[in-house]
Amino acid sequence: MSAARLVLPVRCIRALALPRSQSTLAGRIARPVHSMGTWTDRLKRWQSGEQKDPKKTTPEKESAGESEQTAEESESRVSREETAGAAVKQEEEEAIKKQEEKMNDLQDKYVRALAETENVRQRMTKQVKEAKLFGIQGFSKDILAVADILEKATESVPKAELEEDRNPALLSLFEGLKLTEAELQKVFSKNGLEKIDPVGEVFDPAFHEALFEVPGEKPGTVAVVSAVGYVLHGRTIRPAKVGVVKATEPEKSS
Repeated sequence: MSAARLVLPVRCIRALALPRSQSTLAGRIARPVHSMGTWTDRLKRWQSGEQKDPKKTTPEKESAGESEQTAEESESRVSREETAGAAVKQEEEEAIKKQEEKMNDLQDKYVRALAETENVRQRMTKQVKEAKLFGIQGFSKDILAVADILEKATESVPKAELEEDRNPALLSLFEGLKLTEAELQKVFSKNGLEKIDPVGEVFDPAFHEALFEVPGEKPGTVAVVSAVGYVLHGRTIRPAKVGVVKATEPEKSS
């Protein structure tokens, strides 16, 4: 022990006694020894847990990092899926909208076609019905001349000549004409042809034709019928030719 103690001071004295260049070299040699001690201390502290390597991650940090990365990837995937789903949904909505517009257009055309078909059907039905009802209109106008002749013939026979004792032949002829006229009117009625004899009725331009005016007590009424009229199923085919009562002017006071 005494010898070691004596040696250390001698070395120190020799180092102090060395020239400047030699003392610098000795310092360079001593520095690595000092650095070795420093790194040794650091190694011991690191092993004891006092100092940790910042570059090295623990399993907990690694798992946390992986969880964060997985969460980000999941969020990104969900976002992409939502975007894709929104685009698909929008395309589907547009396709559905187009189909609905097309369906509405076709339905509108179908309804219009049905309405037009129904109108045509009703129009044709009406025309067929009118053809059945008024198909004899031309014939009726022609046969009315025969009815007028029979009526004039019966009216022209003198009442005095109809007595049995005076002219039996004329009486038989008159009765035959009256029966023919009555039978003709029955045929007219059976086919919807009716006579208009509006004596005393109010003048109606839809059924009457005014030829002249006569004074009377009821202005605007029919006073005289020159020729009877006829209607076929409510349609006038020949108006009655009449004379209408005119309104009398009030007398001027003197």
